[in-house]
Amino acid sequence: MATTTATAVLDEAHVGPMDNVAYVVQCRSTGRRLLVDAAAEPETLLALVEEALDVVVTTHRHHDHVGALAAVVEATGARTAAGTEDADELPLPVQQRLEHGDVLRVGDVLLEVVHLRGHTPGSVALLLRDPDGPDHVFTGDSLFPGGVGNTSGDPARFTRLLTDVTERLFDVLTDDTVVHPGHGAPTTIGAERPHLAQWRERGW
Repeated sequence: MATTTATAVLDEAHVGPMDNVAYVVQCRSTGRRLLVDAAAEPETLLALVEEALDVVVTTHRHHDHVGALAAVVEATGARTAAGTEDADELPLPVQQRLEHGDVLRVGDVLLEVVHLRGHTPGSVALLLRDPDGPDHVFTGDSLFPGGVGNTSGDPARFTRLLTDVTERLFDVLTDDTVVHPGHGAPTTIGAERPHLAQWRERGW
């Protein structure tokens, strides 16, 4: 079921063998759309975005998040965006390299770029602030219900990711902020906040 905010309509599709979640952010006033992660099943994603796709944002470089990217871009003419450190690993040229603190505009919708280092060097999240209700953050594979994303057993990468998630999400977002991960079900900042110390202690 779609979710409505002050400026946007949010929709999603679960695609591919790894249950990736692709998200569409549609401007309520202009109908323009942004797609978060063209992961797989391009026909499914094209049906969701129709003809009004401005940009595809890839949250990170991993293959299961880019499987439909070329097909969706070819069909819609949308521009591509990804974190600077991951951009050169994508299967087609990235037209907009994203840095922490950048703002993406789609119609009247503004999305803040949050760089979350660790799962990959260039992983990004997108934050949609809503004055009429909870904010929404699309976290890719950097934050899930129950913990941060995979850092391949590397203590330095894990520490970097947990620090970024803590300082750039948990320290600045309210408990009712909805977290939309790259796989599986949504959660909230408030539901996950009590477990930060446990995550740091277990080391993954």
